[in-house]
Amino acid sequence: MLSYEDNQSLIRTGPGTPMGSLMRRYWIPALMSEQIKEPDCPPVRVRLLSENLVAFRDTKGRPGLVAEACPHRLASMFFARNEDAGLRCVYHGAKFDVFGNCVDMPVEPATSTYKSRVRIAAYPCIERAGIVWTYMGPPELQPGFPALEWTLVPDSHRYVTRHIQECNWLQALEGGFDVTHLTFLHGGSSVEHRTIPPYCEVIPIPGGFIAGNGRDIGGGQQQWSASIMLMPFHKLISAVPPPVGAHIWVPIDDENTMLYSVDYDATRPLRDDEMQRSYNWEHIHTENIPGTDYAIRNRRNNYLIDRDLQKSGTSYTGLMGFGIQDCAIQESMGPIADRTQEHLASSDAMIVKLRRMLLQTLKSVQQGGTPPGLESHHYHVRPGRFKCAGSEPVEQCALAFVNSAPPERVGSG
Repeated sequence: MLSYEDNQSLIRTGPGTPMGSLMRRYWIPALMSEQIKEPDCPPVRVRLLSENLVAFRDTKGRPGLVAEACPHRLASMFFARNEDAGLRCVYHGAKFDVFGNCVDMPVEPATSTYKSRVRIAAYPCIERAGIVWTYMGPPELQPGFPALEWTLVPDSHRYVTRHIQECNWLQALEGGFDVTHLTFLHGGSSVEHRTIPPYCEVIPIPGGFIAGNGRDIGGGQQQWSASIMLMPFHKLISAVPPPVGAHIWVPIDDENTMLYSVDYDATRPLRDDEMQRSYNWEHIHTENIPGTDYAIRNRRNNYLIDRDLQKSGTSYTGLMGFGIQDCAIQESMGPIADRTQEHLASSDAMIVKLRRMLLQTLKSVQQGGTPPGLESHHYHVRPGRFKCAGSEPVEQCALAFVNSAPPERVGSG
């Protein structure tokens, strides 16, 4: 179990918190590009790391992300007019550009210096893979954009969705790296035929770690599955056959998380059946309430659990889809899990190592160290499955495999 103090350090991501300060050192998904599809479109509310923000696309097509509260009298910039390369507050006409500069204050006299003295908080944005990403940390420490393989492939090779999980980000992240739950939560009902991979390894890499689990397959060989955790909230999912999967668990605030889910193939366009949203038992995407980021199957309707299906043996849970199964269980722990009440087992080694790595990273950064994985190339790794002879070091095999991602290439954005 975690102490109360350590738990608080990991789960709180608002301004000034240790984890919040760490996350702000990385590029963070803010919203889908299609939400601000055209220049001078209506502003969109965004809540990110417990900050209330507004996104817009200006006349020049540039994405912007600014504080929701106008610095003049704190009126919401959601109601602002998006015009002539800036957002104009409808209360008194103060206008701000994507960089946060006040470019007009019509209620002030011509001799006023108001415009030069007042700014709105603004964060730099960049668009990759149909997502608007932002950097919320110190400007002088802004890193290059991470070379995640799925952001580099053409649009036709990638499918991205998102939905809200009503729980803390760490519950969701831990669920993603809980190896043993896959055999139960996402399977059928015959418990007696379930086997847990006997080998578990956590192998450090510059941007995070490889989460490996393996089993003997005969002939002196082992079959390993290598998923990857990349700082601060990314997962690259081992999948055979392709497409490969990815998750990003972005804190909206301490009790809500935006989960971005990705399917991609680095070598070919996705087929129509891979591009469309599918809600079978082996799919990570969710079917959302139209016009929202909330899944149709949610905690208010008990995720439409089908007890007859659960009894039938087709589904262990009676819950439709991997994404919903994960959300239901992670949200069932409450908005913020009290980890002081846990009783961990030996099979939770991956979770223990994940928490230890995050806590060590926080401690290092608070003592003046550099956060891991700030170099763009640290993210250019590939998950998957590989074989390893029993006489070969697993770490060596795993590192050779995940680093086999092809050289960086520029996709279609």
